[in-house]
Amino acid sequence: MEQQELILTIPVEHEQNIFGGLDVFVKKIERALSVEIIGRDGNVKILGSAPAVKEAQNVLRELLTLSERGNTITEQNVDYILALSKEHSEISLAEIDKEMIGYTIQGKPIKPKTLGQQNYVKQIQDKMMVFGIGPAGTGKTYLAMAMAIQAFKSNQVSKIILTRPAIEAGENLGFLPGDLQSKIDPYLRPLYDALYQIMGADSFIKNSEKGLIEVAPLAYMRGRTLDNAFIILDEAQNTTTAQMKMFLTRIGFGSKVVITGDLSQKDLPFSAQSGLEQAAKVLRNVEEIGFTYLTNKDVVRHPLVQKIVHAYEKFEAKEKYRESRRNRTGKSSGVQSRKKAGRS
Repeated sequence: MEQQELILTIPVEHEQNIFGGLDVFVKKIERALSVEIIGRDGNVKILGSAPAVKEAQNVLRELLTLSERGNTITEQNVDYILALSKEHSEISLAEIDKEMIGYTIQGKPIKPKTLGQQNYVKQIQDKMMVFGIGPAGTGKTYLAMAMAIQAFKSNQVSKIILTRPAIEAGENLGFLPGDLQSKIDPYLRPLYDALYQIMGADSFIKNSEKGLIEVAPLAYMRGRTLDNAFIILDEAQNTTTAQMKMFLTRIGFGSKVVITGDLSQKDLPFSAQSGLEQAAKVLRNVEEIGFTYLTNKDVVRHPLVQKIVHAYEKFEAKEKYRESRRNRTGKSSGVQSRKKAGRS
């Protein structure tokens, strides 16, 4: 195929951000698209086949748009733009990046970083209740927390309630040191961490003392009616069916609810059905309830986390296939045995 050459202008002040340390991002683009990229004094030369050069040009332009908006380019950004490019998606990361939720206490912008996250945020805005289901690292809890804090600051709700089941994952609460609150706090620590990062420890403590922000185990929700609140149930895969029904029937007027969970990381007894799994089946056709299913493509932690999640998904899919084959073989053998017994 005939080689093509294209010159793209990238301002020098954005070159380092787009190229990455030791040109690591450009090397990734070169490998993915089979092109050669040479940058010098604000001009970037792209060499390769015509389709590949065009694709590389689009990727670099999108990275430039992100950089011009003040974003620090990450490996996850580059991977996601390349993935969208290969899928010939009409959605661009630059378009997704326009959506602003708020800022952390350090002034860092909070935005959706993938199409799945963008859909999740839109559903939280539009629906009274949203289920965010997906693997670790997809921003389920963090984005819900950011949306809750924005709703609280803009007086859309009068309080924030954060809860999760304090289920024992190998440890026994009775053997942990301290009083009951000290035993429970480690289970709620991820919620505290997100709150501190988004609104700051001082603001959280002040509002918590006023009863406007509450972080509590799911068991504490029984018997309450939660009006005019933004309620987040985290780690919902660890709820029993009875706990989930109890929680869902607590919702009062003027409230918004986000339920997050990862069905691949249940800590329930092996034979127990997850309340999240059951609710997803029972409520899937209720108009006021939204469901967002995030995947390994939406992982925004270290790229290694995305690879780990993908590897586990492939492994679990193979195991399910083998199990279904064993079940079919077993049933077939049983039928054959009964037929032989009947003939004899």
